[in-house]
Amino acid sequence: MVKVAASSLRKGSVVDIDGRLYVVLSMENIHPGKGTPVTQLDMRRIADGVKVSERYRTTEQVERAFVDEREFTFLYQDGEGFHFMNPETYDQVAVQPDMIGDGAAYLQDGMAVTLSLHNEIPIAIELPTRATLEIVDTEPVVKGQTASGSYKPATLANGVRTMVPPYLTAGTKVVVMTADGSYVERAKD
Repeated sequence: MVKVAASSLRKGSVVDIDGRLYVVLSMENIHPGKGTPVTQLDMRRIADGVKVSERYRTTEQVERAFVDEREFTFLYQDGEGFHFMNPETYDQVAVQPDMIGDGAAYLQDGMAVTLSLHNEIPIAIELPTRATLEIVDTEPVVKGQTASGSYKPATLANGVRTMVPPYLTAGTKVVVMTADGSYVERAKD
């Protein structure tokens, strides 16, 4: 175990609080006009999935657990969960759907992800920041509408709805952020 400043933690970091492991879901450094800056951590207890929120002074020390981060390849999903393979050893692991959360919609066959393992048990997953998906449904192009001002709703191949520039049509591949599904750019084929 290593002591680190609370402000240095990031999403996916694993900390040991009172002998229990927690994975950081989100973190925010808050700097009020008066008073001490604090770090707000939203975490999930690994043992039972309970979500907790904690506030620490930014200089306060927390114990970071030793976690092995390895690249895995997504294979498939079934009743047991999501299955990933280590490309070096060909070992397979199953990850529960609640660990992946909303990111499950962005998983594609053969996608490389980073799994955090503690004692060879998966405890957190990190998806690539961007995914390329095809638009399956959107409003038709309106003549004279420019790309600068407005966006229109579109449904992607994975079922996620996002806002895209008005000139894009169904069948166009776009790059979106996996964190929130927001449009980045048109895919370069």
